[in-house]
Formats: sequence, structure tokens, C-alpha cells
Amino acid sequence: MALRDRLQAELKDAMKAREADRLSALRLINAAIKDREIAARGEGAGELTDADLTAILGKMVKQRQESARAYEEGGRLELAEKELNEIRVIEEFLPRQLTADEVQAAIEAAIAETGASGIRDMGRVMAALKGRYTGQMDFAAAGTAIKARLV
Repeated sequence: MALRDRLQAELKDAMKAREADRLSALRLINAAIKDREIAARGEGAGELTDADLTAILGKMVKQRQESARAYEEGGRLELAEKELNEIRVIEEFLPRQLTADEVQAAIEAAIAETGASGIRDMGRVMAALKGRYTGQMDFAAAGTAIKARLV
């Protein structure tokens, strides 16, 4: 089942079950997707793919993690908990995250595949990883590991 169809089915189920928090999170996901579709239409791009949707969801998770951290630092634990609940709902639609060992193996494979030999080749390695592992790894952490490997 396509990601968009899964989202719609889960939205209907949440409405029927009267799960207010889950319904709210699913509506936020749909709103983010619609915003991106409108922006894509303005750019003349076609319909969003599952990879595009996964990237949107990954960005939403990262935003909520930052918000939850800020709320916790500010002593607003109820708001932090709300953000963490939204993260749990969003992550249901993301592919499984790679373990640290799997990330290292993916980096090594991408370096070998691109023939990267120095820090100048980092962009090609990152592009190869993003093409294959969008939504499955933290690219900021991967970038640090690639730099350490290529120096």
C-alpha cells in the first residue's frame, strides 16, 4: 500500500476510534504534505513520490525532537510529551532506522561505489546515501562519519 493511502486509512481509523491525539498528528502530517504539494505545483514539479513523503516525515520528526528538547529545557513537560507523542505517530510511517553498524557499512559501500578519496568527494558520497537511505539514517551524523573517514 502506498504511503499516502496508508495515511488516509489511518486518519479514517483514528476518526472512527475517536483518538484525538493521533488524529491531530495525522492531520498535521496531511497538512505538511499538502503544503509541499502546493509548493511543488508552483515549481512545476509533478506529484510527490513516497520518497518525497518520507523526506517530509523525517523533517517533521526532527522539528518535533528540537521542540521537545526546548520544551523540556523550559520546564514545559506537558508540551514536550505532546511533541513526543506526535513523533511516535509520524515514525509509524517511516522506514526502519539503520543501526550504527549498518550506517557504517552503508558509508563504506558508498565510498567504495563513488571512488571517493578525499573530503572533496563528500558530496558524491552523501548523494549516494540520500538516494538509497532517505528516512533511514541521520545524515548529519553520517556526514560527520564520512568526514572522519575521508580525511
